[in-house]
Amino acid sequence: MKFIETLKNIYRIEELRSRILFTLGLILVYRFGSFVVLPGIDPNGLDKLATQADSGLLSLINMFSGGAFANASVFALGIMPYISASIVIQLFGIAIPYFQRLQKEGESGRKKITQITRFLTVLICAAQAPGYLKNLQFQIPEAIIVNTGFFWFSSIIILIAGTMFVMWLGERITDKGIGNGISFIIMIGIIANFPAALFQEFGMRMEGAGGLIVFLVEMVMLLVIITLSILLVQGTRRIPVQYAKRVVGNKQYGGVRQYLPLKVNAAGVMPIIFAQALMFIPLTFAGFSTTDNVSWFVTTFSDFTSFGYNLVYALLIIAFTYFYTAITMNPQQIADELKRNGGFIPGIKPGKKTAEFIDNVMSRITLPGSLFLAFVAILPALAMLSQVSNQFAYFYGGTSLLIIVGVILDTLQQIESHLLNRHYDGLMKTGRIKGRSSSGLTSSSI
Repeated sequence: MKFIETLKNIYRIEELRSRILFTLGLILVYRFGSFVVLPGIDPNGLDKLATQADSGLLSLINMFSGGAFANASVFALGIMPYISASIVIQLFGIAIPYFQRLQKEGESGRKKITQITRFLTVLICAAQAPGYLKNLQFQIPEAIIVNTGFFWFSSIIILIAGTMFVMWLGERITDKGIGNGISFIIMIGIIANFPAALFQEFGMRMEGAGGLIVFLVEMVMLLVIITLSILLVQGTRRIPVQYAKRVVGNKQYGGVRQYLPLKVNAAGVMPIIFAQALMFIPLTFAGFSTTDNVSWFVTTFSDFTSFGYNLVYALLIIAFTYFYTAITMNPQQIADELKRNGGFIPGIKPGKKTAEFIDNVMSRITLPGSLFLAFVAILPALAMLSQVSNQFAYFYGGTSLLIIVGVILDTLQQIESHLLNRHYDGLMKTGRIKGRSSSGLTSSSI
């Protein structure tokens, strides 16, 4: 079988084998840390925290942390503070000239940006850790064995150190392992919840809520949605680019035609993350109001399956897809790079006309991409309305599914590159695997 032969080829390549084993080792360390409870907390009294993390925003945080949030673990804050810091730095790169200069300084600028992101991660953790402990005290005060100032100080330090350690694990996976470490850790956290959600859904169906046939239909639908998500991640529009002939000495360069790949979904999952953050802001302010006029508003926007919530959510995702595509894909910069390298789009004048043409193409292909992204984002709500359990429904779309698909494709692409470089067959007979970074000019932020 080709699959067995491929595994043998992977094992024969010492560097690839070492990278995979190194990655698996660090993942085991991360999963072990997700069950190490904070000192001073009784692990037997965390049932209320687990119940709280079953729905709403906290369920997403708990899912991304691989259950560490509900376990009151030393990794309870997970990698999300680092992701938040990275998003903030990205936005600074648009609005603040200092960060724009750093982005143009190459490797030295990248190192400074990385250092600033780490400091900002510490600040975000320092702000979130007291909030996490306060919620813990409010939900299950009996779980805190000794509620003293030293407990609070030590727990805050441990939560900050836990997030920084997870970030370090991600960086080590990127450097010496396989795949993007930060994205890989997020994906492992999401997948860790899948077996429990699958067994819960299977048990519910076996108890009479549809039976085995309905469960099998749900699995087929899940496979269809995963296929559609792969198409969304890999979808590109290729623009032909002709390079002019240049003669340097006795050698001739250029004169070939290549293709400029523009992603249908250049924004990745960022529009969903931005939209989710905004959807919780009005609900938070409404909670401070004591009037009856906001009761309908609170009822609608606290129900993830309501029509009003999902309509506004989808519109925000479409708007943010255009916004994030505009700030990550600069048509003028692409046109300048083509002109600098002697390239041009046939029938289009170099310079401003090329930038306008690329901008028009991006606007056209972003529309179906944004609609598809919005549809994938609201699929979990549709699954819940179809009587699928909440935990299992999250795997039918949204941020979790797109992250899983994107990270798996990126990882498989790296493995395939190692195989092809050693003259072994790739993973696919029909063509090379295209990850997020291979199908566009910029890689995804997550």
